[in-house]
Amino acid sequence: MPENQIYDVIIIGAGPSGYTAAVYTGRAQLKTLVIEGWQPGGQLTTTTVIENFPGFPEGIDGKQLMQNMRAQAQRFEAEFASVNVTKVDFSKQPFRVYADKTEYQGKSVIICMGARPRTLGLESEKKLWAKGVSTCATCDGFFFRGKTVAVIGGGDSAMEEGNFLTKFAEKVYIIHRSGQFRASKIMLDRAKANPKIEMMTDTTVEEVLGDAKVTGLKLKNVKTGAISELPLDGMFLAIGHVPATDLFKGQIELDALGFINHAVNNMTSTEGVFAAGDCVDHCYRQAITAAGMGCQASIDATRWLAARK
Repeated sequence: MPENQIYDVIIIGAGPSGYTAAVYTGRAQLKTLVIEGWQPGGQLTTTTVIENFPGFPEGIDGKQLMQNMRAQAQRFEAEFASVNVTKVDFSKQPFRVYADKTEYQGKSVIICMGARPRTLGLESEKKLWAKGVSTCATCDGFFFRGKTVAVIGGGDSAMEEGNFLTKFAEKVYIIHRSGQFRASKIMLDRAKANPKIEMMTDTTVEEVLGDAKVTGLKLKNVKTGAISELPLDGMFLAIGHVPATDLFKGQIELDALGFINHAVNNMTSTEGVFAAGDCVDHCYRQAITAAGMGCQASIDATRWLAARK
């Protein structure tokens, strides 16, 4: 960064929210820097076909969608740094953001760090990611029409995912490590009443089976220790999300789960610092909702900056 250069807006994180925010701040002729990390585009770059993002009737490759968004932001003169943020200082203006031994300064900041789905931590799970292993029934359920799938989890999200998947799959197993589900009664009753759903309790996944695609699961009964194999075509994880917000502890207000709290509109508890996307969103976690929040946060930041002139 040139000596004493101060950006109007620093966007931390890429993906749909970060790139959309950059399009809007760039069009507003604000000097914009996107610090996009070592994986520009975020989680969507690991997704094959996205069929529920408006404007693409035949679907679009996730990586291509993110490249398109980035190019659009670049057209409006947004700058990019493909480095990871290691520290922030929001205690005074201009705000300081540190990455790769470089200090960046900004009059405002938009945090778009996203959230990562919890996984089982299995090597086989990593190997078959996007080859039958998914964390989003809304995104990928369509590809399992007439197939057999499993949902891993025991909360409301698992029940909701399970019910949704029965629109496509012939059979859905909901597999939970405990004997008691954490889901609310209404959600649990709804899943139990669905004839396509079978519950498996006291069961953990030991291995995801398959080479080029998922062919089954190796399971363990936690009470008896018995090992079994369950043939199926896909595994959906519904065991929660972890917001990527550790960097901001003590700088802005977070909720008990680590998600960022909005104080006013899309502004955080620190004036001039805004947040958008899955690091805020407990509920929807879709590319289109993240993009919409990026739009909102950028408009809020633009208005906030204009009011200070």
